[in-house]
Formats: sequence, structure tokens, C-alpha cells
Amino acid sequence: MKSDKGSATYIFALTLVATLGGLLFGYDTAVISGATGALKNFFIAPLYTNPVLSAQVIVEYKFIVSLCLVIVAVLLGSFLVKLFGKQKGGIYMAILAVIALLVWYFRFWAQPNELTEGMANAINGFTISSALVGCIIGGSLGGYISQTLGRRNGMMLAALLFTLSAIGSAIPDKMNFMGFELVSSFIFYRVVGGIGVGLASMIVPMYIAEIAPAGIRGKLVSWNQFAIIFGMLVVYFVNYAIARQGNDSWLDNIGWRWMFASETIPAALFFFLLFIVPESPRYLVMADKDDKAEKVLNRLVGESRSRSVLEEIKETLVERKAPWLSFGGLVIIIGIFISIFQQFVGINVVLYYAPEIFRNMGSGTDTSLLQTIIVGAVNLTFTVVAILTVDKLGRKPLMIIGAIGMAFSMIALGLMFYIDNVGYGALFFMLLYTASFAVSWGPVAWVMLSEIFPNSIRGAMSIAVAAQWVANLIVSWTFPVMNDSTALTNTFHHGFAYWIYGIMGILAAIFMWKIVPETKGRTLEEMEELWGRKHPFQHVEE
Repeated sequence: MKSDKGSATYIFALTLVATLGGLLFGYDTAVISGATGALKNFFIAPLYTNPVLSAQVIVEYKFIVSLCLVIVAVLLGSFLVKLFGKQKGGIYMAILAVIALLVWYFRFWAQPNELTEGMANAINGFTISSALVGCIIGGSLGGYISQTLGRRNGMMLAALLFTLSAIGSAIPDKMNFMGFELVSSFIFYRVVGGIGVGLASMIVPMYIAEIAPAGIRGKLVSWNQFAIIFGMLVVYFVNYAIARQGNDSWLDNIGWRWMFASETIPAALFFFLLFIVPESPRYLVMADKDDKAEKVLNRLVGESRSRSVLEEIKETLVERKAPWLSFGGLVIIIGIFISIFQQFVGINVVLYYAPEIFRNMGSGTDTSLLQTIIVGAVNLTFTVVAILTVDKLGRKPLMIIGAIGMAFSMIALGLMFYIDNVGYGALFFMLLYTASFAVSWGPVAWVMLSEIFPNSIRGAMSIAVAAQWVANLIVSWTFPVMNDSTALTNTFHHGFAYWIYGIMGILAAIFMWKIVPETKGRTLEEMEELWGRKHPFQHVEE
């Protein structure tokens, strides 16, 4: 799909509006970084001196986690049905349900309601990472929402959820309609925001990929990752500015509320700008609105080519309700593992817990937040490098080089903690790690996810997005459990977790090298032909 100069400007303008969803994605997930210490002091510290409160919070924590697990299990179970059909998928779902129920009861629910170090760390970890539960839900529903409400309306729904979450997270006491303890009310609104993030994480790159010409699609989809990182950098500055308005006591009681409330501004801007954005032509064709699709294509590719592009889209959407395994299992597996490795390399530990990591290095609150801004600036800078090179060097080379760089950096960072030498060397390796991720797995993973799924099974992208958020939750929830563990700290001096992430970086490089095909320069229709020629689990060559 080629475009003239006028339509290229129009496409870029639409991309900028859509990427506000990415900015909110970054803003919502990173706002927690400036408040981790304050939330621990506000919600967790009082539990140690109030046994009645701690017992009630633990009961609510178990209930909320159990409810979230049921919702996530149902959503993931629906993927099994879509993949394998009702009968076989139902059997697989039943087997997994029995295993999950046994693990849930004996390893979680049956544990005593006592505030141990492990329980406090787990509650703290879930409070900080709770938005990711919503991300799993939103990512799982993204395919359904995008195909029923449409791409544009799906983004508008995400904007509304962002706004509600910002207000509720800032004043969970005044918005506590359920009568729970404050920490539970806070968790609820973080989950609501997470649903918006999950929707945006899937629908925004899908929308951009569907309006963009193949030659610049990688660059335009990468702008979504740029917006995500820019949102993170903006909120790092906002958090730093808010933290400087008072002392640590003020931050623990009042300041963190302003951090979450600040999100209402970009959320409202995103919502209102979406009124001027057209629907995706591919969605309009799927909805049997060919006339509207052609009008949109007139603006995107010019009137001389709109009819031929429309026919091309219609040809690839003949099997619009094709089963997800129509092109074999390999495309699904690749999508899932791109998502899993993007998170298992530990990036969101750096992005969510950067101030805590810097405090472990001996920095004060202001200094740690300032150093977090440096991390954000490096992240943004090298994301721009990825945007400028992704359509020139290709997807695979960037992903392999980035994975190797992250593996080296994380192993070295863990070693610095282990030998108790966490000065400028540790900061250097953290910045090298951030740069390696930003130039590769940050933006390029989203480019590949938006490109590898054939048109007739585009909804299958939702399983990859859901897998990404499950992996993100696992990493973000377990980091404080590992990092704050007295036993692991005494043995590894906070270095253990980073070595785990380093090993994942090595595995990610091997996976990209051996399994994943190059998507550079291929149209979405050509990707459909590529997968159509492959055996379900056959090795894929470039």
C-alpha cells in the first residue's frame, strides 16, 4: 500500500493521535515507579502494628487474587477453545483447571492469615503490579473488542478506563464504593487502568499497522513504542516534580495521590482527539462497510489506488472467521514467545522499580527519582534509534543484538550487586541494559506482533498480548519477593534476580536466531502467503 505526500501526512497525523494510547500505556504503567516506596509505607507498614487490619487485608488480598485468577483462567481457557475447538480445548482447559486449583489451594488459600515477611512482600508486590492483572484482561479481550466495537471505539473505551483509574487510584478512600480496606480499593482502580492498558497495547499497534503502507509500517508502529517510552519519561519528570513539593512524609501521605491524578490530563486529551480519527479500512471491510472503507482509503492511498487496495483487502478477508490454527501452530507459538521473552528479560523491573533499585545502591528519594529520569531518557533516545533503523536493518538483527546486550548487562549488574560494588559501574550496566532493550525488544517486538498474524486470524494477536501481560505480572510480582527476601539478600546481595533475567536474554537471542522469520518489507497480505506455505510446526526460514 503506497501513498502520496498528502496522504502520507494524513497517515502520520492519524498515527500521532493513535500513539497517545501508547503514551497513556507508558504513563499508567510507569507512574507507579515514583510511588513504590510511598505505597509500601502508606498501605503495608501499618499492617505490622495493627493485627486486626493485617488479618482483614490478607483475607481481601486472597479474595482479590483468587477472583483475578478465575477471570484470567476463563480468558486463557477461551484461547484454548479457539485454538483447539470446543471438545479438545475443553479437555485441555479442564486439566489445567484441576492443576491450577490444587496449586491455588495448597500454596495460597490454605496458608495462614498471618503477616509474615513473605506475605507482606507478596501483598506489596501485588499492590504495585496489580494493574498488570487488568492488562491481561484487556489484552485478552482486545481481539473481541477490536472486532465488535472496532479499532477506534476500542481505543476510546481504553481512554475512559484510563481516566477512571487515575481518579480512583488517587483517592481510593473517597471512591471506595465496595467497602474494602483502602489497599483493596486502590488495587481495584489499578486493575481498571490495566484493562485500558491491555486494550491499548493490542489495538493501537493493530490500528497503525492497518492504515500504514508496508514500506514505512515498521517505523510507524515503532512510534507507538516511542510514545510508550515518552509517556514513561514524562511521568518520571512529573513524579520528580511532585516529590520535590514536600518531604518524604508528605510524599507517603499526599504526594503519591497527585502522581496518579496527573494521568487524567493525557487520558482526556486522547479521548477527545479520537473523535477526529477514522475507523480502520480493514475493520470496515470486515463489518461489510465497503463504501466507508473506500472513503477512508481515498485519504490513505489516494483515489486512484483505493479501489484496488480495497479489493486486495477483501481477498485476504474471505476467511474472516478462520480458526486460529488455520496457518498452523508455529505463528501462534512465535507470537506468544516474542511476548514472553520481551518481559522475562526483566525490563519492567527496571521501569517499575528503578527508584527502589537506586535506593538499594544508596541513593536518597530525590536522587533515585532523578536517576530514573536518566534511565527514561536513555530508553527514549535508543527507541528513536530503533525507529530509524527497523525498516533498514530489519527486525531480526536488532532483536538478536539487543537480547545479547541485555543478557550481558543483567549478568554484569547482578555481579556488581553480588560483590557489593554498586556505584557508577552498576548505573552504567543498567543504562546499557536499557539502551539494548530500547533499540530492540521494546519497539521491534510490537512491530513483529503487528505483522506476523495473517489478516484472517488477526484476533489471534490477543493471545500473544495476553501472554505478554501474564509474563509481565509474573516478573513484576516476584521481583520484590526475591529482592526483599532476607535469605536471598544475605546470599546474593540483591543480585539473584538480575542473573535470572540475564539467562532469559540468552534464550531470547537463540529463539530469534533459530525460529522467527524476518518480516521486513513484507505486506500483511504477503505474510498471509508466507504462513500459508508452512507446515504447522515446521522450521521457518527467512
